[in-house]
Amino acid sequence: MSRIGKKAVSIPSGVTAAIDGGQLSVKGPKGTLAIPLSDNIKYEVAEGSISVQPANATREARAFWGMQRTLVQNLITGVTEGFTKVLEITGVGYRANAQGKNLKLQLGYSHDVDFAVPEGIEIKTPDNTTIEISGIDKQKVGQVAAEIRRWRKPEPYKGKGIKYRGEYIFRKEGKKK
Repeated sequence: MSRIGKKAVSIPSGVTAAIDGGQLSVKGPKGTLAIPLSDNIKYEVAEGSISVQPANATREARAFWGMQRTLVQNLITGVTEGFTKVLEITGVGYRANAQGKNLKLQLGYSHDVDFAVPEGIEIKTPDNTTIEISGIDKQKVGQVAAEIRRWRKPEPYKGKGIKYRGEYIFRKEGKKK
């Protein structure tokens, strides 16, 4: 039994949810999001809540149950509050600058890295060493953060690179004489 799946997802005021054409669509103040419905899960939109139940007693239906409920919760959170990831850049000469729909990164390469910001994502650089990625789709925000981080992952000896805010970098001891 899924403990997460048992709880119904509450719909705040100003948000509408509808099931049509094999999709659950949620509309709120920040925009509209939709997910495809799984055949193994039964969705019910009631007054002020969405409940998710397995459609049958198969192992696959029970395995999807909690995940589908979490995806529905992410839709509701996305259209009301949105999601944000913060990246921090550490290293001498490493910096970032948001310029319209591009992010210019200087990461110690012989050239600047120009990252094109995808649709639905907003990137801000409050200072040269901080990148704030925000949007309504949790998966997209995480994917963009991972793609930016991939350009220069933090290394264990000096800790230089791009890391998530709050991430701990395991440091190694250098060479000994």
